[in-house]
Amino acid sequence: MNLNVELEVRSHLEQLPSALLTLMEQCLAEAAEMEELPDSEVSVTIVDDGEIHRLNKEYRQVDRPTDVLSFPQWDPEEEWNLDAAVPIPLGDIVISFPRAQEQAQAYNHSLERELGFLAVHGFLHLLGYDHGNKQAEREMFSRQEEILSRAGLKR
Repeated sequence: MNLNVELEVRSHLEQLPSALLTLMEQCLAEAAEMEELPDSEVSVTIVDDGEIHRLNKEYRQVDRPTDVLSFPQWDPEEEWNLDAAVPIPLGDIVISFPRAQEQAQAYNHSLERELGFLAVHGFLHLLGYDHGNKQAEREMFSRQEEILSRAGLKR
């Protein structure tokens, strides 16, 4: 199992410490391992509130910024094509850095924990996890905590 993570930081956020980006990659690799994924790839883009607001409005018809968006490139009901010589493209995750900063303060935990949480949250959405009802929410959030704990980002 190998997870290729393509990270992009947009606009004035380019000064983001590389340690934060490395930590997000580690969280995603941990998630891929725990989910027993075949070789796959994911794209993560860090943006400002203006960009995520635009995307949220365009793709979800929600006219406000949000913390994370996920754009899957495959249907979770599909079988993995394990014969392919290339990694399976899971999709794209977009994270608002200003939202991550605000939420880290609001929840009284580190920025590292919040960015790890948002990356894993978006990743699990790519795999078909959701939180549309209480049972699904319990399952998704429990899985997130398992992954973050294994990555060293306990609450």
